[in-house]
This record gives sequence, structure tokens and C-alpha cells, in this order.
Amino acid sequence: MDDNQNNNDLNNQTFKNVAGTTAQTSYRAFYDENKKQKSNSAGFGKTVILPFLCGVLGTAIVIGSSITIPSLKQLIVQKLVTVPSDYTSNEDNNNSSSNNLNTLAISLQSYSDTAIGVAKKVQPSIVAITVEYSVNSIFSRNPQTATAKGSGIIISEDGYILTNNHVVSSSSSSSFYEIEEASKVTVKLYNDDTEYEGKIIGTDSQTDLAVIKIEKDGLTAAELGDSDSVQVGEFAMAIGSPLGLDNSVTAGIVSAVNRKVSDEDGNEYVAIQTDAAINAGNSGGALVNSKGQVVGVNTLKLSGTGVEGVGFAIPINSTKDIYEQLIEYSKVKRPYIGISGTDLTEELVKKNNLSSLGIYIRSIDEFSAAEKAGLKIGDIIIEADGKKVTKVDELNEIKNQKKIGDTIKLKVNRNGKEKEFTVTLQEQP
Repeated sequence: MDDNQNNNDLNNQTFKNVAGTTAQTSYRAFYDENKKQKSNSAGFGKTVILPFLCGVLGTAIVIGSSITIPSLKQLIVQKLVTVPSDYTSNEDNNNSSSNNLNTLAISLQSYSDTAIGVAKKVQPSIVAITVEYSVNSIFSRNPQTATAKGSGIIISEDGYILTNNHVVSSSSSSSFYEIEEASKVTVKLYNDDTEYEGKIIGTDSQTDLAVIKIEKDGLTAAELGDSDSVQVGEFAMAIGSPLGLDNSVTAGIVSAVNRKVSDEDGNEYVAIQTDAAINAGNSGGALVNSKGQVVGVNTLKLSGTGVEGVGFAIPINSTKDIYEQLIEYSKVKRPYIGISGTDLTEELVKKNNLSSLGIYIRSIDEFSAAEKAGLKIGDIIIEADGKKVTKVDELNEIKNQKKIGDTIKLKVNRNGKEKEFTVTLQEQP
């Protein structure tokens, strides 16, 4: 870069010399030979200053006229504001994180071209899903049919489709009605009016993911990106079928990463937050980056008075092991301790005269890993694999990083004394 900088300085210096000293010397030589009868001051004013001012005025008029011509205006503005790729300011040298940051050059055309290219690439990999349910109601003797709509992402050429569990499964019920399992699943492909019957391969309510399959080959599988590399502020596009409007796209940015959110059933997710519009029917669709790679499965949105542009997607990296197990086993095999616990607060500890904060074991499943290890009701789990835990979610996070058959060391407080137990994890029933 130093060589380039020196060349630029040399060119600028050369240009200054030509426009200044050399031109003036040439003029004076011409004047001395042909205009000796006129005074120096008058000749200099007419032959140097006047042409110079005319040249400046003419340049201003040309540029001003060019601004009214879109193509020339764009070229001029681009030349004025674009930062060279090898440009590095002193401030950039002091802050390596901003070396490649260009806050001056903005091209709406480039943004538009990106969005168009992403949509064209990804839309063939997104499907619209319609699910029919039988609803039993106290107000009707005969079962009624209800429908739900959602979206899905093609993950293989032979018809496997990733979507949300809540799209194809419903546990909604009340004292007035009960919704049974899905009786029919229909899939529509991009630019294809044919309705394909879908089969539910597997569902997982804990992660809100499901896999369905249609009998068709040669499908366009989506390219999956790396959700761990997603950054706040980068381009994001949501693709799906909101409100029954198939193949709709909305665009925005990534608002946050690693955002912890909970759904209506209390399931907790670590999600990507986006301001790309997500509405009913977008569930199961794709959140896509500027390369046309799927980085998330659109799942949740905040709604209500005064709420706008707050949607969430399950990071695609966390779905891979889930959908592979759903395809292979029709379920997710998870490690299992076999206890039910309560998170202890300081208030509960004082109120019940307990010995410490932690996870209070209130029940133990028969023949479970916990029972076999010697844990008892009333024990308070305070550590798992050497890490302090005060919430069931924290214990599950450590447990879920292990496999069936692995061991986990639990330290508990039993009647004021600390004890350690080694639990061999079983498969969750």
C-alpha cells in the first residue's frame, strides 16, 4: 500500500507542477516574445486569470448539467463517495475491526439486485403447507374440519421438508373442544399448482421442529448456511406463505443473535431476531442471508399493540441433528436423568427452611437413571459437572450436550451435607 500511496503522491505532485509552474513558464516565454509592447500586469490578467476563471465556470456548468442526467449523476456521485478497496485511514489502522467498513458508499441498486438474486435462488426451495385437523366440539355431534397453514424448507431432492412442529401438530384443546392429530397434509411447490400429499415423518415439540415428506424427486434443496457466523445488522430475508400468500418475501436485517425467547407452551429457544416481517403462515419458512443460504427457520413473532418488526428464527445449525434424527428414528433421542425439579429462590429457601439455593428434586421416575444413581426426593442439586446450577434449564443445557450412555456428575445438598453422584444418562422415554 506504501508503494501505491507514493505513486499517488507523485502523480498529484506532477499534476500540480504542470498546472502551475510549467504552464506559467510557458506562458511567460510566449508573452516575452510576442507581447513585449503590453504591460506585464495587464497581459497576465487577460491571458491567465480570465481564461482560468472561464474554465472554472465552464466546468461548474458542465457538472451542474450532468447532475440532471441519471447515469452521469450516478457515476459522478459514485466517484465522489466510493472508498477504494485498498484505502486505510489512520483511524482504521488504530481499529482493526473497522478496516473493511465502508460507511460512505451506498447503492440502492446493489441492495435491490441482492434481494432479487436471493429470492430467485431460494423460492424454489420453499413450500406452502396446509394441514387439516378434526375438531370435536360440545356444540356439534359430528367432528368438524379445521385447517392451518404454514411453510417448509426442502432439505433433500427426494422430498424431505423441514418445518415447525406447531405447523403439523396441534395440542390445542379446552373444555369446549379438542383438536385431534392432523388428518391430511398438503404441500404446494413453487410455481406449481399441483397439491402433493405430505406424510409426517417425525415431530419434536421441544425444539418445535418437524419433518414431512412428499413422493417427488428432483426437487431443489435449499443451501444451508452457517448460523453461528450470522452478525447483527446483516441482510436478512424471510420467505414463506404468510396469511396464505404463497411465496412471499420480506427483507430486513438481523436484529440480534442468541436471543433467548419462550413460546406459549414454555419451551425456550435461543433464536435469531429479525425485523423482516414474519406473520402467521411464515412458520417453518426460511430466514436467508445475502448469499441465498438458509440461516434460520422462522418460528415466532411478537404481536400486540405497539409491537412491530420483532420476529424470531431457530438457527439452522441447531436443527441439523434434530431433523436427521427425525428422519432416521421419527423422534429425537435425548439423554434423560429422570427427575422433576423446582428452581429454588431465596424466598422459597427461607420459607421452607431449606439448606441452599439450587434445584429441588420433587419427584424421581421409577427405574430411571436418577433412581439408580441414588438420588432422593428432597435433594437439592447445586452443581452439574463442576458448574453451579440454580435452574432446571441450566441443568438441561449441560445434560443435552451429552449423549445417551454418557455420565454426568451431580453435586447435591442433602440435609445440609454435600454429596456427589455419578448418573449414567438413559434414553428419554
